[in-house]
Amino acid sequence: MATKEMEVVKNLDVERYMGRWYEIASFPSRFQPKDGVNTRATYTLNSDGTVHVLNETWSGGKRGLIEGTAYKADPKSDEAKLKVKFYVPPFLPIIPVTGDYWVLDIDEGYTYALIGQPSRSYLWILSRTPVLDDDTYNQLVEKAKEQGYDVSKLHKTPQANPPPEGDETPKDTKGIWWLKSIFGK
Repeated sequence: MATKEMEVVKNLDVERYMGRWYEIASFPSRFQPKDGVNTRATYTLNSDGTVHVLNETWSGGKRGLIEGTAYKADPKSDEAKLKVKFYVPPFLPIIPVTGDYWVLDIDEGYTYALIGQPSRSYLWILSRTPVLDDDTYNQLVEKAKEQGYDVSKLHKTPQANPPPEGDETPKDTKGIWWLKSIFGK
């Protein structure tokens, strides 16, 4: 089946995009623990125009995190095609890993978003709140399907309401969640 070229958001207001986003659903990834809950991303604008990325997830009662940087893939383009660079493993960040982060859909209020990348191997449904209503979720799933994604691979992410804040739980300082995720645990 030939897949049409993916359409992305144009003229993304990066400043409005900053802040906390909760992962409502995603394609399982080897970079996240299979038992991860309360997964979220926090974006902060850096003075050089790049974005500081903080991804967090809770696994086995501990908070795992990884930090990175996002930047426009083509600074001259009006398309919301970003690159995200992390250094792994998170407990000894020495190996750079760069991936695509394409904003496929976002509402006018910047309260929910659909994120993907050109190979269609990764997909995220994000929301400013830990809960997203079924109608909006289903609309985003349909948009992903229209973009050529196999939405049967979507996995809903359990989110506590209210979500955990700060350092309420012990931090995974050894990167055990990351090592476990590499081995499919």
